[in-house]
Amino acid sequence: MDLSPSGSGLAILRNRRTARAPIHLYRWGLGSFLGNRLMLLEHTGRKSGTARFTCLEVIERPSTNRILVASGFGETSQWYRNLRANPKCFITTGRIRRRLATATLLPADESAKALARYQSEHAESWKLLKQVIEKDGATSPDDVPIVEFRLD
Repeated sequence: MDLSPSGSGLAILRNRRTARAPIHLYRWGLGSFLGNRLMLLEHTGRKSGTARFTCLEVIERPSTNRILVASGFGETSQWYRNLRANPKCFITTGRIRRRLATATLLPADESAKALARYQSEHAESWKLLKQVIEKDGATSPDDVPIVEFRLD
């Protein structure tokens, strides 16, 4: 599969059905096959109060109980807005299964530093994410908000 920015990778991220497909793997207990670069976020809808699920790319793991994720669509992403309203959530990634976590929306300067590290460590993934942000994002590629999850 061509995951380059000019290939089908961009189409995958922009297609809701395809982007949400990994959620089913996590629900079936097969999420560990996706490795540690992806995670399932279970958060609470800010208006409905019901459980919501989103699969996200992990951009960094500063320690065993901290995970950083970028909001490629900026502060308008529903999961980001829900976490702003209620930061308590559950994380599933790798061997971690439905662990309670607290989300912290990092300040702009810390987000910029984390994003710079991601860009240098995962250049190919950054090219794809940057294209998505430039085409559909609600923010500039230089101003991507970062969320830190602390596992309880």
